[in-house]
Amino acid sequence: MLKSVQIKIIMIFMALGIICITALGMFFIYNLQITLSTVEGNSADSITLIENQIQDTKMLVIYANFIFVIISIVVGYFVSKFMMTSELKEKLDETAVQKRQIETILLKLTDGVIAFDIRGHVLHMNSAAKKMLSISDEMDSFEEIFENVNIELNLEKIMYLENWTSYDQNIKVNDKVLNMIFVPFKDDLKRPEGVIVVMQDITEQVNLDNMRKDFVANVSHELKTPITSIIGYAETIQEMDDSEKDEKNKFLNVIISEANRMSVLVSDLLTLSKYETDEIIKKEEFDLPEVVKRVYENLKLEAKKKNQNIECFVTANVPHVYADKFGIERVIINILNNSIKYTPENGNIKVYVGFVYNDAYIKVIDTGIGIPEEDLNRIFERFYRVDKARSRESGGTGLGLSIAKEILDRNNCTIDIKSVVDKGTEVVIKIPTVQERDMINEIVEKEE
Repeated sequence: MLKSVQIKIIMIFMALGIICITALGMFFIYNLQITLSTVEGNSADSITLIENQIQDTKMLVIYANFIFVIISIVVGYFVSKFMMTSELKEKLDETAVQKRQIETILLKLTDGVIAFDIRGHVLHMNSAAKKMLSISDEMDSFEEIFENVNIELNLEKIMYLENWTSYDQNIKVNDKVLNMIFVPFKDDLKRPEGVIVVMQDITEQVNLDNMRKDFVANVSHELKTPITSIIGYAETIQEMDDSEKDEKNKFLNVIISEANRMSVLVSDLLTLSKYETDEIIKKEEFDLPEVVKRVYENLKLEAKKKNQNIECFVTANVPHVYADKFGIERVIINILNNSIKYTPENGNIKVYVGFVYNDAYIKVIDTGIGIPEEDLNRIFERFYRVDKARSRESGGTGLGLSIAKEILDRNNCTIDIKSVVDKGTEVVIKIPTVQERDMINEIVEKEE
């Protein structure tokens, strides 16, 4: 295409030059012919001179046209060359801009991207890919990069199999799970040129999927035990006669107990579901020390059954808090219940309610059995039990702390648990006060 443009430019330039030279020559010849007509009758020498001038002018026009053709070819060539260079430079600049745009996009991508040529050499690689696969500067080939993460792949197989348009694989690299998609790319003639690898970190998705599977398994297990007991005792009662009234009542009590256990489990699951969804919770102003004291009074009797010394202290003038009152009360009940359950007889439990900065706080300190350090990061998982045998003996569904965490998160509260095995546990809950809410609203209004 560029060559045809070049030829057209030369032809146009040549034609214009020939026309101009010929027209100029014809003008001079015309003037000479007029002069010749005025000298008729004069000397023959003058006529011969003018006729010679006319012939010379004609030859001059021919020579000038010939020379101009040569010059126009040379000039046209350089002019067209210049135009082609300018066009080529413009296209190269446009390509460079597009390249920078693509590089910027790839740089900002959280997904890793690597492009290899047909020989397996790296054409491009973004920083996300380097980080995901721990790629050093020395690694510049397909084999080196994937051998580094213990993946056996055949580059030729990916590029040349006709029915293989893409290939994906989940691999574990260090503590991450990556989904890798290998897509071959081809030229205009459908010949393989290389392969592009796209990597996505799916660690969180895999963890969530595992948690979902664990959740389903735990719920099934928690429901299976009481259901089996209810069916077994019901069938036994069915076979008993009227003379075994005491045994019947005993079995019926077991059935009622197991049914209540399932009811509590379902209730806890519904509560957890409520706080996990975007369902709007009802927040209100309330007196936190009053709620804590009420819970303390209600549970004090349970502590006394184990000869535990339980005390409650309000250490400051606590402003009203702004939160879901029912939910916060449920959290306090759960934390105190756990302290009573897992503190041995004659142990001590202290409850403090105070105010620091813009947060009210509840602190519960006990001298219970404590929680191993390796379990502290998992105690908010659903159905997670530090000591499964002891937990089941103490009752509960294993959802208490999960529910507490969801409630506190929805109310912009925090919970921190520190514990030492055989020495005790300290739980600190911080709840925003009305003062903090007003401060946040004021900042938002100013920004608007």
